[in-house]
Amino acid sequence: MKSDNPVKHFVIAFVLAVLVYVIAYSTIEHRRKRRGPWEVTFTTNTLNSPMLLVNQARLGVTNVQIVFPGEPAASNAPVHLIVREPKPTPFDLPFGQCVFMDLTFLPGTLTFRMFGHEIELLPRVMLLDHEEHPWRSEEVLNLAPLPPKAGP
Repeated sequence: MKSDNPVKHFVIAFVLAVLVYVIAYSTIEHRRKRRGPWEVTFTTNTLNSPMLLVNQARLGVTNVQIVFPGEPAASNAPVHLIVREPKPTPFDLPFGQCVFMDLTFLPGTLTFRMFGHEIELLPRVMLLDHEEHPWRSEEVLNLAPLPPKAGP
């Protein structure tokens, strides 16, 4: 009669566990990154107004322009931002701040505060000051300056 070697059983179990882990991890990472990142360019338009240019190829979002007429232009524009890796929020942008970022599954969710406006980039829609706005490629959106807040 043959005696069982316990080391052989442990090695086989370990190899199977590593194989399952590698397959599961690579599948999840592929699903997480398959749609790619947001691409946001901070620049100015021809009238020297600050402008965001938003692109996301896999969603079919191309050249969506969000313009802030009447606001001061950024001195360091243009800046191209490709959002692949999370950062602690809030963080400064060429104009405004990124106040929220969820990149668990790309392209994820980005929330910017700029000149008193809140802009949220979601795969399904864009939120401009908490109002849904469908993605339309080549669209130009003008966000007028907000009136000053009356305070005590």
